[in-house]
Amino acid sequence: MSKPGTDIQLLKKGISNLIIALPLMFLGPYLITLGFLNKENFMLYVFLILGIGAAVTGVYFAHRGINVIIESMFGKKKK
Repeated sequence: MSKPGTDIQLLKKGISNLIIALPLMFLGPYLITLGFLNKENFMLYVFLILGIGAAVTGVYFAHRGINVIIESMFGKKKK
C-alpha cells in the first residue's frame, strides 16, 4: 500500500490564495485605522467599510488557502 503524494496543482492554488490574503491582512487594519483618524469628514465611512471588507476578505482567502493546502497533502475528507 503506497501513500499518495502531494497534488502539486492544488498546492500551487493554496499558496496563491495565501499570497492574495497576505496584503489584504495588512491593508485591512491600515484602512480601518485611517478611517478612525479621519473623524471630521465623511471619509471615515469609506475607509472603514473598505478596511473591514479587506480584512474579512483576507481572512477568507487565508482560510481557503490553508484548507486547499491541507487537501493537497492529505486528500479530500471522506464523509
